[in-house]
Amino acid sequence: MPDAMTGKLSVAPESPSDALAVAPSAWISPDARIFPSVRGTRIAIGADSRLFEFAVIRAVGGSGDVVIGERCMINPHCVLYSGSGIEIGDDVALAPGVQIVPANHAYHRRDIPIAQQGFLPSKGGVKIGDDVWIGANAVLLDGAVIGKGAVIAAGAVVSGKVPPYEIWGGVPAKKIGLRSEETRQDCAP
Repeated sequence: MPDAMTGKLSVAPESPSDALAVAPSAWISPDARIFPSVRGTRIAIGADSRLFEFAVIRAVGGSGDVVIGERCMINPHCVLYSGSGIEIGDDVALAPGVQIVPANHAYHRRDIPIAQQGFLPSKGGVKIGDDVWIGANAVLLDGAVIGKGAVIAAGAVVSGKVPPYEIWGGVPAKKIGLRSEETRQDCAP
C-alpha cells in the first residue's frame, strides 16, 4: 500500500519480492489498497497508469496475475480480484465502482456451506483490450473478453466476448451500439 507521506508503495513483508511491479511513472493514491499474494500471483501496473483513492486490487480467488497496461485509469471504488487472472491493455478507463471478478464460488453441494466449497474451474480470467471504456458500476466476470475500443455501459454485467468497437450494456450485457469511425463535431479533442 502507498505510504501516505511519500506516496511510495510498500509491500507486505510476507509477499514475495516480485509479487508487485509498479512502473516508476505510475501513480497510486495513498488511499488505494493493493493486497499482494503469498501464493505467487503477480500484480503489475504499467507506465503512466493511475490508481485512484479507494480502488482495491486483491490477490484472491485463484492464482492468476493482474496486469494493467500503460496510461490506464482505475477510478475510485473499483475492485479487481486476481482470481483466474486479469489482463488490461493500454489506454483503458475503468469508471468508478467497476468490479472485475475472474472467479466463481462453487455452490452445488447443499451439505457444505458455499464459502467452504472453493471455486469453480476457470473460464480463462478477464481480458480487456486497448482503448476500452468500462462504465460506472459495471461488473466483468470470469470469461469476459473485451475487444479493442469497446465500450461497456454503466451497470452492465459481462461474462462473454465483446467484439472490438462495440458498445454493450444491460444485465446480462448485449450489443447496444457501435463506435463510429466519424469524428463528432461536438467532442473536444
